[in-house]
Amino acid sequence: MRSLARWVVRLVAIFLGLVGLHLPLLGLPYYWDEAGYYIPAALDFFHSGLLIPQSTLTTGHTPLVPVYLATAWHLFGYSPFVTRVAMLLLAAATVAALYALARLVANREVAIWSTLLLVLSPVFFAQSSLAHLDLTAGLFTTLAVLAALEIGPVARASRPWTGTTRMAVLRRFHGAGPTFALTASLAVLSKETAVVLLPVVWAFAWFRRKERQAVAWVWLVFPLLPLLAWAVYYHHVTGYWTGNREYLDYNLYSALHPIRIFLSLLRRLYQFFIGGFNWLLVTGAMLGIWGRRKRGDVFAPQENHEQQSSRDFVFLTVGLTALYILMLSVVGGATLRRYFLPVFPLFFLAAVALIFQLPKRVARSIVCATTFCLVGSWFINPPYPFPFEDNLAYADFARLHQQTAAYLESLPGNPRILTAWPASDELTRPFLGYVRRLLHVVAVSGFKPEEFREVSADSFDLLYLYSRKWEPAHNLLNRIPFLERLQTRYFDYAPQARDDWLAAQYGLRLLQQFERRGQWVRVYSKQGKPQN
Repeated sequence: MRSLARWVVRLVAIFLGLVGLHLPLLGLPYYWDEAGYYIPAALDFFHSGLLIPQSTLTTGHTPLVPVYLATAWHLFGYSPFVTRVAMLLLAAATVAALYALARLVANREVAIWSTLLLVLSPVFFAQSSLAHLDLTAGLFTTLAVLAALEIGPVARASRPWTGTTRMAVLRRFHGAGPTFALTASLAVLSKETAVVLLPVVWAFAWFRRKERQAVAWVWLVFPLLPLLAWAVYYHHVTGYWTGNREYLDYNLYSALHPIRIFLSLLRRLYQFFIGGFNWLLVTGAMLGIWGRRKRGDVFAPQENHEQQSSRDFVFLTVGLTALYILMLSVVGGATLRRYFLPVFPLFFLAAVALIFQLPKRVARSIVCATTFCLVGSWFINPPYPFPFEDNLAYADFARLHQQTAAYLESLPGNPRILTAWPASDELTRPFLGYVRRLLHVVAVSGFKPEEFREVSADSFDLLYLYSRKWEPAHNLLNRIPFLERLQTRYFDYAPQARDDWLAAQYGLRLLQQFERRGQWVRVYSKQGKPQN
């Protein structure tokens, strides 16, 4: 009980620290996929108890996160602030779970550095307050790995919060079985792709079967039941086992071209091992593996059972990482980096532990340098197109659109505004936090030249044009035509229509413009329309 109380105190401390770091971001309106699916889905459950949303496109995602957010709104009221604080609580629990896992397989310094670097990594930091599914899947995946290593996040004999480094008691696998069944079930109910955890744990249990005479396989298979129940229910309501026709075309059928799979694999390897300054950790880890001088085996503190725990951790981490990379290379229309959040905690722990096989002075220099680089990458964008949600560029996007929405809402006469999603939803759904009343929007699917072919000049009064993706002045794709062609053919990349072409096409004049750290919004009106 005393250990549990201290664990809770540490969790609260981590939570308050994350809230402090994210304080300027907590009032932001909802961004991109939040606005497009996750918040409407949660509101459908909040208002009507619907597990399958009706106010937005159904995707087949399992419903735990929308239910969690709706519960938070029932308790504290609906607002973006409540949503973001609720997600930060899950982020804090993920950090605490990683620390508990790290104290099982490594020493205290490795545990502290691995959790710190996870918190500061740009994709984790950005996603910590966003209402997406991947962070929650990461929390329960980390807890499930803990359970698979014969230890729970609270009932730990090693008592990491008290500083004890020896384990008094090891729970047998069959004792941890219910804990694994619960945490793995919550992982797949957070996001269905977390099911890849199960075959890794099954292989782990099979290879360890001689040492574990009482493996309760029913607990290992149990997480399939809630996922199967959800699929049956979803099929009963929608007629699809997952998603819908458009969703399946985009995320499955269109992604099955062999060349695209190969290119997606290269992109996923880059995202996981190189992007966001992960290459520093990978380089340090490789030096740790091949370094001649070592200060003890960080992965094996002193006792045989702890050595076995570290080897088990490596097995689970390598297996789970490999399966995630392969799965995300084969399926998924959007190659978003946040999809790796379920395995990033394991990656940071493994990398830091290997780095600390180097002399401590060298290891500390590497992790300190990585710390500064990670914080810098919150604000520094890469020299190629990337999703704004990979760092704090998403906050610039939201603030820029909030400023534009306030301007458009102040215009008299309720003009017809031509724009593309997500701005079209931002102006017509006040609950997203951009406007207080519905504006008159004419929606276009995007800003590519071909997407304006069906738009007539008399169908709108204002054009709300904005940067939908990061297009730096010295875009590497533009410098390497072969890469640009590959991105265009297999990943639907295309530059936006030029402003001067649109102005000539529709007879437009610039009415207002806003800029923020390389992102921009321009509002055009018809020629002769007086400037406000």
